[in-house]
Amino acid sequence: MDFANGKGYNAYGAYLKDKYQGQRVFKVIVDGNFTCPNRDGSKGFGGCTYCNVDSFTPELSRKLPSMKEQVAQGMARARANYRAEKFIIYFQPNTNTYAPVHYLKAMYDEALSINTEDILGLSVGTRPDCIDAEKIKLLESYTDRFDVDIEMGMESIYDDTLIKINRGCLHAEFEQALALLADSNLDVCIHTIFGFPWETKEMMLKYADEINRFDKIKFVKFHHLHIVEGSIMGVKYKKEPFELFTIAAYADFLCELIPLIRPDIVVQRLFGLSDLDLLIAPNWGLKKSEIQHYFDKTIQDRNIVQGSNYLK
Repeated sequence: MDFANGKGYNAYGAYLKDKYQGQRVFKVIVDGNFTCPNRDGSKGFGGCTYCNVDSFTPELSRKLPSMKEQVAQGMARARANYRAEKFIIYFQPNTNTYAPVHYLKAMYDEALSINTEDILGLSVGTRPDCIDAEKIKLLESYTDRFDVDIEMGMESIYDDTLIKINRGCLHAEFEQALALLADSNLDVCIHTIFGFPWETKEMMLKYADEINRFDKIKFVKFHHLHIVEGSIMGVKYKKEPFELFTIAAYADFLCELIPLIRPDIVVQRLFGLSDLDLLIAPNWGLKKSEIQHYFDKTIQDRNIVQGSNYLK
C-alpha cells in the first residue's frame, strides 16, 4: 500500500491535507480545568503514576485564561507560527467528559463559538470509564457542523500494568467504551504507552492485535514511556532508575510494530514528548522535528510499510 508523502505509514498530516483539500489545519489545545476520577478520590488519588500531577494544581488552574482567550490566542499563534488556516479545537488535559452534560455542553459551545467559520473539528480527550450514552449523544450533536473525535487512553492491554500505574480502570472498561461507540458517527482515537519495564517487546507488539480487533478505532497515538517531574513514577525512577527506550531502540520497535497495524488506521503520533523542564528521562537530545525526521527516515530506509504483516 502506498501512503501519501512517501511515508511507510498512514500519517495524520497527510490525512488532514487530503481530507481538507490542502488547507493548513492546526489543533488548538484548550484546558477546561477538568480533573480525573483517579485523582479526585472517586476512583483513587494521585492520578496515573506516569502523569505530572503538579500541572493540575488549583493555583495553575486559576491562572488559566478564559476559554475564549485560549481559543483566540491559540488560533493567533498557529496563524503566526504555522500559517494555519483552519482549526480543530482539542480538549486535551485531564478527562474532558468528567462533568455533568449541561456543563460539558456549555464548555464545548463556548470553545466552538470563537471564529466558528474557521473551525473544522472538535477533539475531546477522555478515559474509557468516563463515557456514557448521554455524553456520546452530546458529542454527536456537533457532528452536523464539525468533525468530532473522542480520544481515550488504552495505555496498555494488560490489567496488571493498568493496576501498577494506578489507572483506575481495567481493559474491560476500554472494550465497553468502544462497544458504546460502535454505532456512533464519532471517530475514535486511542493512546498507547510503550516501555513499561515489566512489559517485554513481545507483550508490547501484541497491542497491535488488540487495536486491529476494533473496526471503530480510526486513529492511534503511540507514546514511548517518559518520566516527568511531579509524577509518582518520577519519584520512584530517581530512587531506582530502570531501562527506558533509547531513540534507536524505539525506532527498532516502531519498525516491528507498524507492519502489524491495520493499514486504514491513521497514525496521529509516533512518540510522546514532555517539556524539557519537566523531563527526567529519556532525553534524546533532539528537537521534536528532529525526532520525527529520525523515525520517518528510519521507517523509509528500512522499507517498512504499515499493514504489510497485518493478518485479518
